Amino acid sequence: MDHFAYLDGVMHAENFPLPQIAEAVGTPVYVYSRATLERHARVFREALDAVPDKLIAFAVKSNPNLAVLKVLGRQGMGADVVSVGEMRRALAAGIAPDMIVFSGVGKTAAEMVAALDAGIGQFNIESEEEGIELAAIAAERGLTAQCTLRINPDVDAGTHDKISTGKADNKFGVPISEAGQIFGALASLPGVNLRGVAVHIGSQLADLAPLETAFGKLGALVTALRGAGHTITHVDLGGGLGVPYRVGEVLPAPAEYGAMVARVTKDWGVKLIFEPGRVIAGNAGVLLTRVVRVKRGIKDPFVIVDAAMNDLARPALYGAYHHFEAVTPTGARMTANIVGPICETGDTFAMGRECDGLEAGALAVFRTAGAYGATMASSYNSRGFVAEVLVDGDKFAVVADRIEAGAIMDAERVPEWLA
Repeated sequence: MDHFAYLDGVMHAENFPLPQIAEAVGTPVYVYSRATLERHARVFREALDAVPDKLIAFAVKSNPNLAVLKVLGRQGMGADVVSVGEMRRALAAGIAPDMIVFSGVGKTAAEMVAALDAGIGQFNIESEEEGIELAAIAAERGLTAQCTLRINPDVDAGTHDKISTGKADNKFGVPISEAGQIFGALASLPGVNLRGVAVHIGSQLADLAPLETAFGKLGALVTALRGAGHTITHVDLGGGLGVPYRVGEVLPAPAEYGAMVARVTKDWGVKLIFEPGRVIAGNAGVLLTRVVRVKRGIKDPFVIVDAAMNDLARPALYGAYHHFEAVTPTGARMTANIVGPICETGDTFAMGRECDGLEAGALAVFRTAGAYGATMASSYNSRGFVAEVLVDGDKFAVVADRIEAGAIMDAERVPEWLA
């Protein structure tokens, strides 16, 4: 459920009409609903009621906006970060350092130092080499890094190849066949307390079976590590639970996921860590856009909108689907190609899509854009960065300014020898 609905024929975010946001802020603009964020955080937390000891760490990469993080932090969520920039955002939003988990395959030495100095709660080590480097840095500073070892379970998540992370040929984690040896080598090093294992097999998962398979392998590994004399107190189960992008699409609910987790892990005797992102933020946001013009096509007309692939990259990157609808529908319908203004054929949101009838100047939204939307934006074609808005009941605030192309150009320099 989200809080984007039609009131008197006009789409509102909670109790605020979207046309007023477009008038005040311009388009394109991301619009987030505080009530939806809070509801999704609550539903996910309640789904895990049967798990006695846990940390839910929001995947900051899915939506790193400070206001969004502030809302989720107040719901008791920690943060899963993959860069020092994301860590600093989480801290700035008031999330406690000990509720921050640092994941990511390419942590630099400088990032390790910054995270150690900040006192973050956990590093998810992605390789033996990374573990050795982290141990040396921590020991040199007289610190002990709390860590888990990320395992690659060689499980196909059944999702898009570019967001699959748990197959043997993916770059993440250590092979499960080598996990015992690598864990033993790292656990003996000063500077780290290797207290458990972690797994994450992919994003936008539409089936719980791959997750259960991966968790089963992880449970067997926990038993084996304990049999080898290691103390295992923490297991990070990652995230990846999908959300419906299409009308009528049904995916596993958080309650189903929680029941599966409770059943599989009931005898593990560990603190479980979860890293939800899309399932919290996805349906909490829309991308509000305006039709520039409707161009006659050979078969179907082209609805050209002012949002583009630099604002919402998922369709160009993954062929991803985002439901598209008018803010003020008239009842008319059309079949159209929905495209942006970027000078790339890839700047296409949909081809041959049945949608509301639209004319130049009309407002429309791309639904389920609260995750992996603004965070993946660029300035390609010398376009500025999209603005972001948070709605709370009958009011809204701009929570990320639109960065105009001129401001980006002002950060560039021409060397004297070219003047």
